[in-house]
Amino acid sequence: MSPPFHFFVHRQVARTILLSLLCMNLLSGCRSGNSDNGNAFDAVPVEVAHVVRRTISASYIGTAALEPRTESQVVAKTSGIALEVLVEEGQMVYPGQALVWLDPDRPRLAVAQTEAQMRKLENSYRRAERLIAHQLISANEVDQLRYDLANARAQYHLAQLELSYTTVTSPIAGVIASRSIKTGNFVQINTPIFRVIDNSHLEATLNIPERELATIRAGQPVRLQVDALPGQTFNGTVDRVAPVVDSGSGTFRAICTFAGNGQLQPGMFGRIRIDYDERVDALAIPRLALLDDQSEPSVFVVRDGKAQRVTLETGYTDSGWVEVHRGLNPGEAVVTAGKVALRDGRTVQIVNADSSATNTTSRQPTTAGSMKDR
Repeated sequence: MSPPFHFFVHRQVARTILLSLLCMNLLSGCRSGNSDNGNAFDAVPVEVAHVVRRTISASYIGTAALEPRTESQVVAKTSGIALEVLVEEGQMVYPGQALVWLDPDRPRLAVAQTEAQMRKLENSYRRAERLIAHQLISANEVDQLRYDLANARAQYHLAQLELSYTTVTSPIAGVIASRSIKTGNFVQINTPIFRVIDNSHLEATLNIPERELATIRAGQPVRLQVDALPGQTFNGTVDRVAPVVDSGSGTFRAICTFAGNGQLQPGMFGRIRIDYDERVDALAIPRLALLDDQSEPSVFVVRDGKAQRVTLETGYTDSGWVEVHRGLNPGEAVVTAGKVALRDGRTVQIVNADSSATNTTSRQPTTAGSMKDR
């Protein structure tokens, strides 16, 4: 099992403190020693890393909650007593599956009543058609019977529709997320009684600063890490981008989609990384090598046993690595620890146990990233 991240952080801090103390002791020894022997103790102990070629990705990172792509609030389309609730929370359902049965007695009587009225008018209209052939009834009377019959048929179909509403069905395929009904409850018309979500596809909406509008596009790969499932990464894509910038927040919306694989669930909160550019063979150094003096990006390079300050032209930053466009060559050693005591031209002593370790592990793919350095 790999040591936790904080172990490496503590080890790096300990190394930095140790190197600083060694520098102070060596400097003190130089001042107190004979001038003839001063150069022997003048070297500053440092740790270095090599300039390497590796894949560097430009990305945007944000946080969002997962939501179901399709969701439905199932409502009762008629009133009645719930005779039987057929499903429970967490149960998978398909379109048209019965969820609850309501008392059908009153709608069934309405169907029988309207059907009787319709049959009566059908008989009357058939007799009227025979009588008008012998001119024993007026055309107006026949027309009125025709309209009455059409209205009765409409009433009959409406009653049948009301009867069908006593069986509440699922409009979509998905899982029952919640229910607010029990057997024996009286249900009012248009009352929400179930919530069904389709968790086969999940979405996350990012509000991205407008400066990224030209870089974020539909179809770009997305990686997701959720708090509930540490150590796991899930792949997705940018499904669509709303190109309208909100004037209040200065952001636009990008909707990312992920396949529901049984692990991801609606409501989970996670960190989302959109990779919008990748440079496969970029020259790179550890970010630790950059000097923290808020000037132009620069590092100390060990050349001929001495530290030389070099100003860099940098590009993307990805997972603790910085892309270098100009200023360094592959294989050169840059100082990562002991920078505080260094000055340009100072003699250094490399104390890495194995300074080539950086070179052998530098081409490993990354699983998490940071925003690009612009």
